[in-house]
Amino acid sequence: MASFSVVNNIASANAQSNLNVSQMGMQKAIGRLSSGFRLNQSGDDSAGLAVANKYRNDQAILNQGIRNANDGLSKLQIKDGALANIASLLDRMSTLATQGANAASDADITKLSAEYASVAGEIDREAAVAGMTASAGFSAFVSSETTAANGKISGTIAGVEVADLGITQTTFSTVALAETALSQVKTAISTLGGVQNTVGTLENRMQFAISLSQSQTVNTQAAESRIRDANIAEESANMTRYNILSQAGLAALAQANQSTASVLALLR
Repeated sequence: MASFSVVNNIASANAQSNLNVSQMGMQKAIGRLSSGFRLNQSGDDSAGLAVANKYRNDQAILNQGIRNANDGLSKLQIKDGALANIASLLDRMSTLATQGANAASDADITKLSAEYASVAGEIDREAAVAGMTASAGFSAFVSSETTAANGKISGTIAGVEVADLGITQTTFSTVALAETALSQVKTAISTLGGVQNTVGTLENRMQFAISLSQSQTVNTQAAESRIRDANIAEESANMTRYNILSQAGLAALAQANQSTASVLALLR
């Protein structure tokens, strides 16, 4: 049997409780719609937030890894350009030594030797400018992997000064010495090709690493988005639903308050 009381309005308390739930639901939906995120605080999904934060951290590492790889690639391309120029200089040295080795020529071997020495000096200068005066390690951190073996691309690039290339004779005063110089230049060309191969291999690895990191960045961002981002269609529907429930709750609360007031009629 129902009781009539002016002290406790149970119907109003129930209406207020339900109205409070509707209001909190609508506020959450509005918050998600306005921010674009499903996770605006830890309580929304603490486990999901931890995973989303890990994905976001991986993205930061991958993005910096791409910049590292591009920096490394630029450095390698600078060296590659210098190596191509040194190859042209070796071609000129070959030409001069071949001309000096020709006993039937009337060319002034002294002048040929002088230019040969000048070209050798230019090789040393360009090797210094390109930072290739001695064997040096190359390393670029390009991945979200923390282990050195998987996170880095590394190699050793040999020096390309004339001494590194095996050229010990930088002048010649006789046909025989010119022949010796030519033999050394031919060996130097082969040695330089090995250095170019090393640089080219590193360049290709850097480009592949950049491509992989870019793909991983996109996929990691998509994985984070599925956890962190709000479903706008769903939240729009939730906001509409809670808005309707709030209006209904307010109407019910008004009726509950009115029904209690009507009990006073019994005292008239």
